[in-house]
Amino acid sequence: MPVFSHAENYNHEQVVFCRKDEVGLKAIIAVHDTTLGPALGGCRFYDYASEADALRDVLRLSRGMTYKAACAGLNLGGGKAVIIGNPRTEKSEGLMRAFGQFVDSLGGRYITAEDSGTSVADMDFIRQETSHVCGVSKYAGGSGDPSPVTAWGVFHGIRAAADEKFGSPELEGRSVAVQGVGNVGMHLVRYLHEVGAKTVITDVDQERLEQCADEYGSEVVGLEGIYDAEVDVFAPCAMGAILNSNTIPRLKAKVVAGGANNQLDDIGVHGKMLQDRGIVYAPDYVINAGGLINVYAEIKHMPREKALRDAESIFHTLKRIFSLAKERGITEAQASNLVAEQRIRTIGTLQSFQRGGL
Repeated sequence: MPVFSHAENYNHEQVVFCRKDEVGLKAIIAVHDTTLGPALGGCRFYDYASEADALRDVLRLSRGMTYKAACAGLNLGGGKAVIIGNPRTEKSEGLMRAFGQFVDSLGGRYITAEDSGTSVADMDFIRQETSHVCGVSKYAGGSGDPSPVTAWGVFHGIRAAADEKFGSPELEGRSVAVQGVGNVGMHLVRYLHEVGAKTVITDVDQERLEQCADEYGSEVVGLEGIYDAEVDVFAPCAMGAILNSNTIPRLKAKVVAGGANNQLDDIGVHGKMLQDRGIVYAPDYVINAGGLINVYAEIKHMPREKALRDAESIFHTLKRIFSLAKERGITEAQASNLVAEQRIRTIGTLQSFQRGGL
């Protein structure tokens, strides 16, 4: 896979390949854009089929983080890291600390955090090698697990999308298919259950499915069956690229709003396909910004309560994006990109003016 051409396609500033054979570390750190501030983004630990798949994922994810921070109004740039391997069998203290050393070598241009396959405990190991890490445990001075805030933002994003499609943000009696009941998905199911929504769930982890069904009365379906569920809302909360030419025609839901990153396999093609089918789409990097809001609050030494209140504002951000999409006759994904790019241009211009005036 040609590295430079792919980085150029996404306009990346820096891509770092990290290797330490003694502990089995193979990782990639991608810094997409630092116009608004240091590049912040989680560290994903995943057993990719190929190194090319890992590179593609980290480039897409880091670009999404830039746009996520911009739409959320945060003074942060976008970055991401992936560690290649099976987190269940290959993760170790030595590997995570070695990764922390690579993060530290970037001098603060990239700040890492928890993501799929990594935990608060992993962030604590990284913290022993660098201060450029968020989401560490509370006893280590951090804010702990960001997933409740991420899920809270997704919940309010679903309310905004429901208001757009059904004319009311109320979710009592609505049905929501949640694809993936990991940390974010499980909290989302809880929030939905508390307001009287019905949930249909799927996951590769049978134990978590059973726990969710027992606690919240969720209906369990197979991994493929989730696309065919007769529901009002489809909430992807697992891996990306699941909205494609094969799955979109199967959806019965009239709203797609969930916590996964990079849900559209092709932003242009599949964003338009959703629009043509009359499905309201909540752009992923907008609706799932709660986790980023949480770690930003940690950086600024603000309490969790402030992060939760700020995550609620995702409702209003999405309403603005839905309005812009209708006004311009474009997809929601295109509208969210416009909002993000406008803020980056504006702040970039201010920074250029400031530098020129010194």
